[in-house]
Amino acid sequence: MTWFLDHLDDVASLTVTHAVLSVIPLVIGLLLALPLGWLARRYRWLRTPLVAGTGLLYTIPSLALFILMPLILGTGILDPLNVVVALTLYTVALLVRTVADGLAAVPEEVLQAATAMGIGRVRRFFTVELPLAVPVISAGLRVAAVSNVSIVSVAALLGIAQLGSLFTDGFARDFVDPIVVGIFACMVLAAALDLTILGLTRAATPWLRRVPA
Repeated sequence: MTWFLDHLDDVASLTVTHAVLSVIPLVIGLLLALPLGWLARRYRWLRTPLVAGTGLLYTIPSLALFILMPLILGTGILDPLNVVVALTLYTVALLVRTVADGLAAVPEEVLQAATAMGIGRVRRFFTVELPLAVPVISAGLRVAAVSNVSIVSVAALLGIAQLGSLFTDGFARDFVDPIVVGIFACMVLAAALDLTILGLTRAATPWLRRVPA
């Protein structure tokens, strides 16, 4: 506790960086997964290649992907963009199936009713299908958020400063205090992101809060 209080500013700065590196890929990955998931839902012949193809991305070891990114993007090894792009790929890998399953869970009679009311396909997607799929997509997004918080810390092995730096610093000096602080900080950050997604989901699905008389 003494070490934490003495290095509070450093831990706070690393936490902010860690949060940014976790959240930006989450948002970008979701935006990419939505059209891919819709295609997988709309065209059955595309489902297997899209879901399986994107799923294979998650089998690539994170450290190997972080090392490959500078070669692919032409960036420096310490450029945070490498982490953002790598985690975006992981997020897409997790969310494409989730989006497809969420859209598939929308009752067919609801879609037919919307079409009968003259609602076009694009408008129906944003006003009917996507809102009803939010709970399923949210579940996948929560998994991706916690996963991102965990994977970001691996980038510390390449020298990219974030909460994982506390692990490498502690191991290098055989000093357990920064390691413990880093673990708890990651847990708190993951819990905060999870609660934020839950709150946004609750706000986006007010009909789920209605209690029958």
